[in-house]
Amino acid sequence: MTNPLLGTHLFAVPVTALYAAFNVFLTMGLSINVSRVRGRYNLWRGDGGHADLIAAIRAHGNNVENVPLALLLLLVTELCGGNSMALHAFGGALLVARGAHAFGLIAASRVQMVGSLMTLGVQLGLAGYMLWLRPWG
Repeated sequence: MTNPLLGTHLFAVPVTALYAAFNVFLTMGLSINVSRVRGRYNLWRGDGGHADLIAAIRAHGNNVENVPLALLLLLVTELCGGNSMALHAFGGALLVARGAHAFGLIAASRVQMVGSLMTLGVQLGLAGYMLWLRPWG
C-alpha cells in the first residue's frame, strides 16, 4: 500500500493492531481501577499505605512496563513475516497473561505469578521466533 502524499509504502500489521487495541483497553481498565480506589480513600497522591491501592497502582504500572516491549516484539515479528496463527497465539497469550497478572496482583492471588511467567514466556517466545525467521537474510 502506497501513501500518495508522502510517496512511501505503508505496511498493514493487523495482528499487532488488534492486540495493541486489546491491551490499551486492559491498561485503561487498570487506570480506572486506580482512580476508583483513590476515590474511595479520597487520596490523590501517593498510596497512603493502603494495600489495595498499592496493588492497583502496581497492577497498572507493571502492565505499562511490560506490554510495550511485548507489542514491539509482536510488531517486528509480524513485519518479518511471522505466521498469522502464531502471531495470534502470542498476542492472545500476552493478553491472557497480563490479565492474569493484574487480577492476581489486585486479588492477592498466586495467579499473579502465572501471569508474570506467561508474560516472560511470550516475550522470550517472540524473540526466539523472530530470530528463527532470520530477518537478516
